[in-house]
Amino acid sequence: MTITRSNPEGLHSTPGYHHVTVVPAGRTAYLAGQCPLDADGALVGRDDVDAQVDQIAKNALAALRSVGAGPEHVVRTVVYVVSDDQTVLARVWRRLLASPLAAAFTTASTLLGVAQLGFTGQRVELDVTAALPEVP
Repeated sequence: MTITRSNPEGLHSTPGYHHVTVVPAGRTAYLAGQCPLDADGALVGRDDVDAQVDQIAKNALAALRSVGAGPEHVVRTVVYVVSDDQTVLARVWRRLLASPLAAAFTTASTLLGVAQLGFTGQRVELDVTAALPEVP
Protein backbone atom coordinates (compact mmCIF):
# COMPACT_ATOMS: atom_id res chain seq x y z
CA MET A 1 0.00 0.00 0.00
CA THR A 2 1.28 3.43 -0.91
CA ILE A 3 0.17 6.48 1.03
CA THR A 4 0.98 9.68 -0.84
CA ARG A 5 1.22 12.97 1.04
CA SER A 6 1.71 16.31 -0.68
CA ASN A 7 1.69 20.07 -0.34
CA PRO A 8 0.46 21.44 -3.68
CA GLU A 9 1.89 24.63 -5.13
CA GLY A 10 -0.14 27.70 -4.26
CA LEU A 11 -0.91 26.53 -0.70
CA HIS A 12 0.85 27.83 2.41
CA SER A 13 3.75 25.91 3.90
CA THR A 14 2.91 23.85 6.96
CA PRO A 15 4.54 23.11 10.32
CA GLY A 16 4.98 19.43 9.49
CA TYR A 17 1.63 18.17 8.21
CA HIS A 18 0.58 17.80 4.56
CA HIS A 19 -2.40 19.43 2.86
CA VAL A 20 -3.35 16.30 0.89
CA THR A 21 -3.16 12.60 1.70
CA VAL A 22 -4.16 10.03 -0.93
CA VAL A 23 -4.74 6.37 -0.13
CA PRO A 24 -5.71 3.60 -2.55
CA ALA A 25 -8.96 1.82 -1.75
CA GLY A 26 -8.51 -0.74 1.00
CA ARG A 27 -9.02 -1.38 4.68
CA THR A 28 -9.43 1.70 6.86
CA ALA A 29 -9.59 2.11 10.63
CA TYR A 30 -11.53 4.95 12.22
CA LEU A 31 -10.54 5.36 15.85
CA ALA A 32 -13.04 6.74 18.33
CA GLY A 33 -11.97 10.07 19.80
CA GLN A 34 -8.94 9.23 21.91
CA CYS A 35 -9.48 10.74 25.34
CA PRO A 36 -6.97 11.11 28.17
CA LEU A 37 -8.36 8.15 30.11
CA ASP A 38 -6.23 5.40 31.64
CA ALA A 39 -7.03 1.67 31.36
CA ASP A 40 -9.40 1.97 34.34
CA GLY A 41 -11.34 4.81 32.68
CA ALA A 42 -9.99 7.52 35.00
CA LEU A 43 -9.15 10.93 33.57
CA VAL A 44 -5.38 11.54 33.48
CA GLY A 45 -4.05 15.02 34.20
CA ARG A 46 -7.18 16.97 34.99
CA ASP A 47 -6.69 20.38 33.30
CA ASP A 48 -3.06 19.41 32.41
CA VAL A 49 -2.64 19.45 28.61
CA ASP A 50 0.85 17.89 28.70
CA ALA A 51 -0.24 14.87 30.73
CA GLN A 52 -3.35 14.53 28.59
CA VAL A 53 -1.41 14.62 25.32
CA ASP A 54 0.91 11.91 26.64
CA GLN A 55 -2.03 9.68 27.60
CA ILE A 56 -3.82 10.29 24.30
CA ALA A 57 -0.66 9.34 22.35
CA LYS A 58 -0.35 6.16 24.43
CA ASN A 59 -4.02 5.28 23.85
CA ALA A 60 -3.88 5.99 20.11
CA LEU A 61 -0.77 3.82 19.72
CA ALA A 62 -2.51 0.94 21.52
CA ALA A 63 -5.61 1.30 19.33
CA LEU A 64 -3.51 1.40 16.14
CA ARG A 65 -1.44 -1.62 17.19
CA SER A 66 -4.64 -3.58 17.87
CA VAL A 67 -5.38 -3.47 14.12
CA GLY A 68 -1.80 -4.04 12.96
CA ALA A 69 -1.07 -0.39 12.24
CA GLY A 70 1.34 2.25 13.47
CA PRO A 71 1.63 6.04 13.29
CA GLU A 72 2.97 5.78 9.74
CA HIS A 73 -0.40 4.40 8.59
CA VAL A 74 -2.38 7.40 9.84
CA VAL A 75 -3.94 9.40 7.01
CA ARG A 76 -5.97 11.99 8.95
CA THR A 77 -5.92 13.51 12.43
CA VAL A 78 -8.08 16.10 14.15
CA VAL A 79 -6.84 17.47 17.48
CA TYR A 80 -9.36 19.18 19.76
CA VAL A 81 -8.06 21.45 22.52
CA VAL A 82 -10.21 23.28 25.05
CA SER A 83 -8.64 26.70 24.57
CA ASP A 84 -8.82 29.80 22.42
CA ASP A 85 -5.19 30.64 23.25
CA GLN A 86 -2.88 30.04 20.29
CA THR A 87 0.07 29.37 22.63
CA VAL A 88 -1.83 26.48 24.23
CA LEU A 89 -2.78 25.09 20.82
CA ALA A 90 0.84 25.32 19.65
CA ARG A 91 2.04 23.67 22.86
CA VAL A 92 -0.27 20.70 22.28
CA TRP A 93 0.88 20.43 18.65
CA ARG A 94 4.58 20.51 19.65
CA ARG A 95 4.03 17.87 22.34
CA LEU A 96 2.29 15.59 19.84
CA LEU A 97 5.19 16.06 17.42
CA ALA A 98 7.59 15.04 20.19
CA SER A 99 5.54 11.95 21.15
CA PRO A 100 5.93 8.35 19.94
CA LEU A 101 2.87 9.10 17.76
CA ALA A 102 4.70 11.93 15.90
CA ALA A 103 4.66 10.28 12.46
CA ALA A 104 0.85 10.41 12.54
CA PHE A 105 0.97 14.20 12.31
CA THR A 106 2.87 14.36 9.01
CA THR A 107 -0.41 13.60 7.26
CA ALA A 108 -3.55 15.66 6.71
CA SER A 109 -4.11 17.19 10.16
CA THR A 110 -6.38 19.76 11.77
CA LEU A 111 -5.90 21.49 15.13
CA LEU A 112 -8.98 23.07 16.69
CA GLY A 113 -9.70 25.16 19.76
CA VAL A 114 -13.08 24.16 21.19
CA ALA A 115 -15.32 25.26 24.06
CA GLN A 116 -15.69 21.91 25.83
CA LEU A 117 -15.02 18.18 25.60
CA GLY A 118 -16.82 15.19 27.10
CA PHE A 119 -15.20 14.85 30.54
CA THR A 120 -14.89 17.48 33.26
CA GLY A 121 -11.25 18.59 33.25
CA GLN A 122 -10.57 17.12 29.80
CA ARG A 123 -8.54 19.53 27.67
CA VAL A 124 -7.46 17.42 24.67
CA GLU A 125 -8.97 14.78 22.36
CA LEU A 126 -7.63 13.15 19.20
CA ASP A 127 -9.54 11.79 16.19
CA VAL A 128 -7.53 9.39 14.00
CA THR A 129 -8.11 7.65 10.65
CA ALA A 130 -5.60 5.07 9.42
CA ALA A 131 -5.15 3.14 6.17
CA LEU A 132 -4.42 -0.40 7.29
CA PRO A 133 -1.62 -2.49 5.84
CA GLU A 134 -2.75 -5.33 3.63
CA VAL A 135 -3.34 -8.63 5.39
CA PRO A 136 -0.99 -11.32 4.04
